[in-house]
Amino acid sequence: MFPQSLTDRRAYEIAVALRDGFNKHYRLFRETSAAAKQRFERADWHGQQRAQRERIEFYDLRVNEAVERLRGEFAVDQLGMDTWQQAKLHYIGLLTDHHQPELAETFFNSVTVKLLHRSYFNNDFIFVRPAVSTEYIEQDEPASLPTYRAYYPTRDNLRETWKRIIHNFQLEREFEDIDRDAANVTQAMLAELGAFRARTNFQIQVLSSLFYRNKGAYLVGKIINGFVEVPLTLPILHNDAGRLVVDAALFGEDELRAVFSYARAYFMVDMEVPSAYVHFLRGLMPKKPRAELYSALGLQKHGKNLFYRDFMHHLRHSSDLFRIAPGIKGMVMLVFDLPSFPYVFKVIKDFYPPQKDTTREQIMGKYLLVKQHDRVGRMADTLEYSNVAFPRHRFEEELIEELRHFCGSLLEEDRDTLVIRHLYIERRMIPLNIYLQEASPEGLEHAVIEYGNAIKDLVAANIFPGDMLWKNFGVTRHGKVVFYDYDEIEYLTECNFRRVPTPRTEEEELSGEVWYTVNKGDVFPETFGPFLLGDARVREVFLAHHAELLDAAFWQAHKERILAGHVHDVFPYEATKRFVLGTGMARGDRQVRAEGAAVAAGR
Repeated sequence: MFPQSLTDRRAYEIAVALRDGFNKHYRLFRETSAAAKQRFERADWHGQQRAQRERIEFYDLRVNEAVERLRGEFAVDQLGMDTWQQAKLHYIGLLTDHHQPELAETFFNSVTVKLLHRSYFNNDFIFVRPAVSTEYIEQDEPASLPTYRAYYPTRDNLRETWKRIIHNFQLEREFEDIDRDAANVTQAMLAELGAFRARTNFQIQVLSSLFYRNKGAYLVGKIINGFVEVPLTLPILHNDAGRLVVDAALFGEDELRAVFSYARAYFMVDMEVPSAYVHFLRGLMPKKPRAELYSALGLQKHGKNLFYRDFMHHLRHSSDLFRIAPGIKGMVMLVFDLPSFPYVFKVIKDFYPPQKDTTREQIMGKYLLVKQHDRVGRMADTLEYSNVAFPRHRFEEELIEELRHFCGSLLEEDRDTLVIRHLYIERRMIPLNIYLQEASPEGLEHAVIEYGNAIKDLVAANIFPGDMLWKNFGVTRHGKVVFYDYDEIEYLTECNFRRVPTPRTEEEELSGEVWYTVNKGDVFPETFGPFLLGDARVREVFLAHHAELLDAAFWQAHKERILAGHVHDVFPYEATKRFVLGTGMARGDRQVRAEGAAVAAGR
């Protein structure tokens, strides 16, 4: 029950302190996101990567600051529950005209759960559901940009309209040929719309801020023609000469979902009203959960909050049981799932077999590395939670026994509840080893080619997967191969890729043991074959498309290029979608392929 009157002055001051703490967080978050435009214009790719990593840390830093302030100024550990209830009510009042109320509520939760016992995690003390609506939040500052701009072209001025749309972003770098780019976009748009006839309300709506990630800037919007709405994305890149080009025109929900994939790094976007951006994007991708959209915009903590609410809703409306996840059991992770829910839950075990020389802290560090890195569409994002309470009756007994045996230090039990003190949650995929066993010949060929492409994309992003066994990769519902087992992941630049030395004696050649010296960080790619290519069908496809992955020269060449400062391009769309194959990016792609072919040919 809420208090009948707001009589505690400390409660109001606590609410103000929390509001101020959030406002500081979002101001810094927004400044870093807005600065992505200047980094893009300067081609400061290393600065973009650094800002991406640092921005992820902002939230926890501000939460910890708020916790320390409340403890220092208000002795909150000694406050009564009535004060906390009043603080929440005051906080709601402070958010009435706020432009990010949903994010501020999540910030309140993050601070409060660090100060209160889990038994108080209910609607009286935290925001279990939203208290302030995000519908129709208006931007009342005259200088602020609207969430999106609308343009009303005719059939005769489409190209000029596209030029105006692109110029309105005021990028401080010259386009190589804006007339050509506008003509390319117009031609692609007319081809997409088919037998095109402009209706009364024909318009193009474009979000007011560009979306920055890796080495690209993405214009996002939609075409409206009568009752037809078509999502669109225009990637803008640099060419070899340092000029800008519109690289492609992507249409439809599937193309946009690939750009906003959960296996890619978060965007940098300057937003005054994030909920308005999410509302617009949901109109383009109605099948994509709001939790994933907030995360894609870099607001992953609120994405976590929304995901958990969705999960609780699903639990309430389902009755199946949590079980040990199908597939080969992991050596460092216990993985379980709920068949009706498209995610898996991963808990670090208390102990590991001898061949796994690692610790819980090291494993958590690997997952943090992936969170902060550009995942290039090949590493699944993970949601990290602490002290998650599950209804015990929803667990199969076999799973409970496994948790007790392997994860006892992270398990807390009472009669009705199981609390797991730390876990990760990822999208469920079909393990690649299982997929290959059941695939048709065409499906197998596609999956093996995708597997090699996934490794090459990781290499381009300075990632060595470590354990490259098929079981550590998954196949998404769109047929894309994604890596999801991170406990042995390393930066490519920290590995030493070597060829196996030539045996000096017959005894060495026939030895079943490793007779040569292996130092920490040494990797011998030619030894991958026996572990990966036991199936003749797989071997044939792999060697035809990815034989270079078995040669140390391929890996070492990429390592040296990265150490020299090169940042590779990895695109969230197919090469066939690209307009200008003469850009530096396309040539770089061809160079990598040529190097791979040369290695495979033994040159």
